Amino acid sequence: MPAENLIRQTVSRFPRYAGSGIEITPVEKGGSDRKYYRVAVAEERSLILVKYGKDRTENSNYVAIARFLSRLGIRVPEIYFHDEDEHLIWMEDLGERDLWSYRNEPWGTLRDRYRSALGELVKLHTRAQSAVTEFAPALETEFDAELYRWEQNYFFENCVHRFFGGKATACDEKMLAEIAARLHEQPRVVVHRDFQSQNILLRDGNAYLIDFQGLRPGLAQYDLASLVYDPYVALTAVQREELITLYVEKALDADGKIAPDFRAIFDLCALQRLMQALGAYGFLGLAKERPQFLDYIPPALASLREVVARIDGLRELPELLDQLRARS
Repeated sequence: MPAENLIRQTVSRFPRYAGSGIEITPVEKGGSDRKYYRVAVAEERSLILVKYGKDRTENSNYVAIARFLSRLGIRVPEIYFHDEDEHLIWMEDLGERDLWSYRNEPWGTLRDRYRSALGELVKLHTRAQSAVTEFAPALETEFDAELYRWEQNYFFENCVHRFFGGKATACDEKMLAEIAARLHEQPRVVVHRDFQSQNILLRDGNAYLIDFQGLRPGLAQYDLASLVYDPYVALTAVQREELITLYVEKALDADGKIAPDFRAIFDLCALQRLMQALGAYGFLGLAKERPQFLDYIPPALASLREVVARIDGLRELPELLDQLRARS
């Protein structure tokens, strides 16, 4: 959409901006089909303007989810105006610093930023479920065995086959199906679905969640694994362990409940998340011609290999990963 049109649309919703100098700057954001713009208005705080497509329900649900999370006391950008006909959203500008942008800080400082992010994650996992019944129509399809199997196949099709040129047929088929079935049986909470460093903004030391339109019932460990095994940030094994411990402590403080098999389910969720991420990198990098995503395949493969080593019963997948890592 031309900048002139965006300015005209903005002024029509915010008449006080008429006659002011308005500048529109595109904001590069992830691999979604949404377009983000920073709207700078003279002598006023800037806004973020989002242009979304109409082909995915999750885009149109973004505003409803933002308001739902805000009512629960979870920090998200404030929504100023939503034009459903034009598929435009004007919302609070929280700045440009996401958790990823602090990745090179000393761990003592970075830990506090992660601590704030984990605090918001625990709020989501412990507060949203009790209030979600009335809101369920706006959520995406829940995590179930079928979705877990889809993630596994997404890895084989778009990473193994599309990127590496190998056979797209899955290995350890029986074991992977059993993993999907076991995760399907676990009690669900409301999850973010893409809880990684670039979807967490920080302002005044406080973490805010963004890109939450994929909200759905799922497993808390999936969100935690998305952050702990985030391919965009190189965390050490010690740092990852510390983050898991921080989450558990906060969760215990919030509702006093942690399942006895929490860590085992965490590893299975980490497997799923990394397979999904690797499939996404292959698809975005090649099919969508965004080669920057291909850079994250090696670290994601290394993390997946580490996780697989802790899961009993997988025999063919470790060998495949070793072959792929040698080639990458």
